[in-house]
Amino acid sequence: MNLEQIKQLIDILQGTDVVEFELETDEFKVSIRQGAQAAAAAPVVQPAAPVAAPAPVPAPQAPAQEQPAAASDTTVVTAPMVGTFYRAPAPDADPYVKVGDVVEVGQPLCIIEAMKLMNEIEAEVSGRIKEILVENAQPVEYGQPLFVIEKV
Repeated sequence: MNLEQIKQLIDILQGTDVVEFELETDEFKVSIRQGAQAAAAAPVVQPAAPVAAPAPVPAPQAPAQEQPAAASDTTVVTAPMVGTFYRAPAPDADPYVKVGDVVEVGQPLCIIEAMKLMNEIEAEVSGRIKEILVENAQPVEYGQPLFVIEKV
């Protein structure tokens, strides 16, 4: 998780009643506290496990993936959270949608697994799946483009 993503997370949480938030993965741990109790505490990012040697400095990252330009007749569906993208409800099941499929509002498009919870992502517009921008079982970031839906 980079500094920009932490800032986005803080911005999202500031508009809520959430007092304390903690996210832990194998690579890091983020704790955010709001309100009177958090006046002296700042957001903390710690390694999840003790590190024996200093971590190497990461190479500069490539610019963030640009969102495809949405033509007036297309809608780009973006990831509402950080997690793992799955095209089907189970490993042996058919994908929810394929390129060329016509979808209706509320129809499931995919699942994003976040913290062991399966979150079904539904179509917010009706149309035809023009493009699927993410491979199955790939990690996705908040706001990352997932699908392009062409209005029909």
